[in-house]
Amino acid sequence: MRYLFTFLLIVTPTLGKDFSCNDEKSLSLAISSALPGDNIIVEEGEHPNIDIVFVGKGTKSSPITLRARTPGKTILSGRSTLRIGGSYLVVDGFYFRDPDNSISDLIQFRKDSKQLADNCRMTNCAVESSQVADKSKESRWVGVYGSQNRIDHCNFVGKFGKGTTFVVWLGNGSEGKHTIDHNYFGPREALGSNGGETIRIGDSKTSLLDANCIVEKNLFEKCNGESECISNKSCGNIYRDNTFSEVSGTLTLRHGNRCLVEKNVFLGKDAKGTGGIRVIGEDHVVRGNYLERLTGEDARSAICLMMGIPNSPANGYFQVQRALIEDNMIVNCKHAILIGLSDAKDASLEPVETMFKGNQASCPKYTIVEARSKTDGVSWKENRFVAKSIGISIETGIETVEPKITPIKPIARSQVGTTWRETTPIVN
Repeated sequence: MRYLFTFLLIVTPTLGKDFSCNDEKSLSLAISSALPGDNIIVEEGEHPNIDIVFVGKGTKSSPITLRARTPGKTILSGRSTLRIGGSYLVVDGFYFRDPDNSISDLIQFRKDSKQLADNCRMTNCAVESSQVADKSKESRWVGVYGSQNRIDHCNFVGKFGKGTTFVVWLGNGSEGKHTIDHNYFGPREALGSNGGETIRIGDSKTSLLDANCIVEKNLFEKCNGESECISNKSCGNIYRDNTFSEVSGTLTLRHGNRCLVEKNVFLGKDAKGTGGIRVIGEDHVVRGNYLERLTGEDARSAICLMMGIPNSPANGYFQVQRALIEDNMIVNCKHAILIGLSDAKDASLEPVETMFKGNQASCPKYTIVEARSKTDGVSWKENRFVAKSIGISIETGIETVEPKITPIKPIARSQVGTTWRETTPIVN
C-alpha cells in the first residue's frame, strides 16, 4: 500500500532547494522540478513497488541529489526499481531490501535506450537479499550504461539465481570510463552454471571496444556464483587494490585486450575452489598481486594462461599474446601457475611473447608450474621459486632460492561499503 503525504518545498538560497517526498507522486513531481544544486529527499520507511525514474541535468559543481532522509532507513522493497538518466545526478543512502527476483534489471544507469547516465553517481546504497530465487529466471541488480559514472561505498549481498550482479554495458552510446570503488560484494551462492558472475564489464559482442573502467579498492567475500567472479569482456580496464576473500572463482580476462591487474589480494584460506587470475587475449599486464592459500585447479589456478582458438569467434578464446606477468607473490597455492589450459577442442594456440618476470613463489608442498602446452613462447626472468617441484625444465630465469615476499595488507570490511551497514545479514 502507498501512503499519501504532503509535498513540502523548502527553499535554501545558498544550497538549492530541498524537496521532501514520501510517495511516488510527490517524488515524480520533485524530480521534474529539480534544478542543479537541489536535493530530493525521500523520507524514512518502507516503499514497496515504487518505480523511481530519476532524470535531470545537474552540473559538476552543483549536482542534483536524490537521497534518503536517513541513510539505510529509506527501504525500497518488492518490485521497486531505479532508473537514472541524465548528467551529474547523485543517488545516496537507499536500501534495496529483498528485491523481487522476477525483476530483470533492478537499477539501471539509463532512463531508456535514448537517455543514458553520464557523470552520475550511486553511493552509500545497499542491495541485499536473503531470498532463494528461481534459477531459471535471469535478473541483474545493477546495469551501468553511458559514461564516466561512479558506484562507490555500496553493499551488494546475497544475490541468488541466474544473472550477473553488476554489469557494465558498452556500445549504442555507452562508452564506459566508469569507476567502481570501495564497495562490498558479499556472499553469493554457487549457481552451478554460467551466468553467476559478480561483475562483468562488456560482453562478447562488444569485447573489442575500449571500456577503460577502473575497479579498485573493493572487497569480494565468498562470491561463489561461478568460476568467473569478475568477467572482463572489453579493453583497457584496470583492476587494482581489490581483495578477494574465500572466493570460489577468479578474476578472468575473458575477452578484450590491454587490461591491467595490479596489487590485488587473493586470500583462499584453503576454502574449496578458490582461484586467482585467468588470462586470455593480448597485451595484458598482471603485476604485483598477492595470492595465498588458493586451492583451485585448472581455470581456478592462481595464475592461468589459456590456449587460443585459430580465427576465434567473438565468444571463443583469443590467443594469449604479449602478456607480462610481473612481481606477483604466490604463497602456498596448490596450483600456482598453469600454462596452456584448453577449454575448447579447437584451441591449439599456446601463449606467445609472454614474460614471467620477478615473480616470487613459496609453495614447498606443491609444484609451481604446470605446462599443458609448448612453452616456447614464454620467457622467464628474475623469478624466485621454492617448491616441491618447479614443474618445468629451464636453465635461466628461475632461481630456486628463498623468495622475497612481503604480503599486501587486505582491505578490511570497515573500509568499504555503506557507512550505515556494518554487518552482513545472514544469507539463506
